[in-house]
Amino acid sequence: MTLAPHPALQLYPMPGNEARAEALAARLGPAVRTAGLWLHRFPDGESLVRVQPPEAPAALVCTLRDPDALSVPLLMAADTLRELGATGVGLVAPYLAYMRQDRAFEAGQAVSARLYARLLSSHFDWLLTVDPHLHRIDRLERVYTLRSRVVHAAAPLARWIAAEVARPLLIGPDAESRQWVADVAARVDAPMLVLDKQRHGDLDVSSRLPGLSAWAGRTPVLLDDIASSGRTLAVVLEQLHGRGLAPAVCVVTHGLFAGDALQRLREAGAARVACTDSVDPPAGVERIALDEELALALPETAGLPKETCP
Repeated sequence: MTLAPHPALQLYPMPGNEARAEALAARLGPAVRTAGLWLHRFPDGESLVRVQPPEAPAALVCTLRDPDALSVPLLMAADTLRELGATGVGLVAPYLAYMRQDRAFEAGQAVSARLYARLLSSHFDWLLTVDPHLHRIDRLERVYTLRSRVVHAAAPLARWIAAEVARPLLIGPDAESRQWVADVAARVDAPMLVLDKQRHGDLDVSSRLPGLSAWAGRTPVLLDDIASSGRTLAVVLEQLHGRGLAPAVCVVTHGLFAGDALQRLREAGAARVACTDSVDPPAGVERIALDEELALALPETAGLPKETCP
């Protein structure tokens, strides 16, 4: 009987991330394997984490959709893996939380982007994520001290649009979206517009849509990096009514869809809604897979020898 060689990296999925970890392991071959992690919640709200003892460097797989509930058990798991002998611990977090509050907008506010970065950096050796919500912070390295790698979603978004939408007109909701909307537009050889958005509160957003007569017959594709309340996209959808264009499609990198956000988009006129699986899409939202891009970036980010993965 021949014993299987030790893996070069073990992926430990937090609950709800099992399919993500299995997909990465399947693409990367026997050098990368999944391992067991179990989370128990006591009636008083405390957590108990148990992990399969590591045989190699470890990486926790956890998209941070609900960071307040996930962060404590995530850090427990990271430290337990080290105590059990893991020579390194990384984090694969397709959606990285707490990037929005990147400065104090009012006196006394916590700058959570910096504080959360400090917390994760103190427990992990490296981080792999997808298009974090960078605004006034231009690079993760400005706040994260661990080794980090950002996977860009432009290619899979463009592949989906090219396959699913006839004659698209790409629309970015605000000035910050210009660079990555332009990237997707170039990949699908489509025209684009970028709007001027003003945010007055969590659910109070306004923007101005220019004349669209030059784009008659096009299908508007609203591109956004995050859909949380859905209000930003809904405002643009409402302005598209009666403009002579085909029913609009919403395409999002990180589809959080808090509360009634998805219903809000449907009522505002979205014919279709699609998002990457950085966060598991809810029912009725079309999935754009990121497995290929994450698998390509993972070996180098984790510091694996080139010969260990196909």
